[in-house]
Amino acid sequence: MSKTPILLRDVALDYPRAKKGAGFIREIVTRRFKKKPHNDRWFRALNKINLEVNKGEVIGIIGPNGSGKSTLLRVIAGIYAPDEGRVEVQGRITLLAGVGTGFNQNLTGRENISLTASIYGFDRKAIREIEEEIIDFSGIRQFIDDPMRTYSAGMRARLGFAIISNLNPDVLLMDEVMSVGDHEFRKKSRARIEELVKSEATVVIVSHSKAILKSLCDKVYYIRQGQIINDGDFESAFELYETVEA
Repeated sequence: MSKTPILLRDVALDYPRAKKGAGFIREIVTRRFKKKPHNDRWFRALNKINLEVNKGEVIGIIGPNGSGKSTLLRVIAGIYAPDEGRVEVQGRITLLAGVGTGFNQNLTGRENISLTASIYGFDRKAIREIEEEIIDFSGIRQFIDDPMRTYSAGMRARLGFAIISNLNPDVLLMDEVMSVGDHEFRKKSRARIEELVKSEATVVIVSHSKAILKSLCDKVYYIRQGQIINDGDFESAFELYETVEA
């Protein structure tokens, strides 16, 4: 295994064209059917991706919708298994994406904090040490012992961000997470993200925002049709993106 926190070599992933939703992802992950990548019922979501991210480095990924940005993050996170190539990731991984989803709706907010943190490997003592900070950051203390099913989407998102951003990962993956909550909470979230990227964590950020990527990242890669097109240079990435989006 490489000591580089994130290393991808010739990574490829295929999706079926005819199926959608959680069902077909489950089939992919469990390998319940054989893939035929060259059949026109499949498309190549990632195509020979090579990427190396050094310890403490912050990189951005930009590209049009459907280009493979979110899929790439989920391959790095270990959610999707590649069909070709190899993926090596060192340390505790946290994926900030779709915050507020994945909670148990019958448990309280406090119980969901414990559940989520335990999934990421925290024991009871470690969970107690971060619980109050998470509750304070979320701004929903008065509802924290209510069932999650009574929460609004905004409250779930706030709690989700508060939990994930306090898990102190070695590798932090962020997928368009700058729009959580109201204006004040977004400001607080942005400040928290800036704290995380200034730490020793290795960070990959997916965003459509040039301003966010330019202010936080060491390199920015442009991805199109499942392929990384540039070498991490800011200007080439933004120029390619604006050419396609124009």
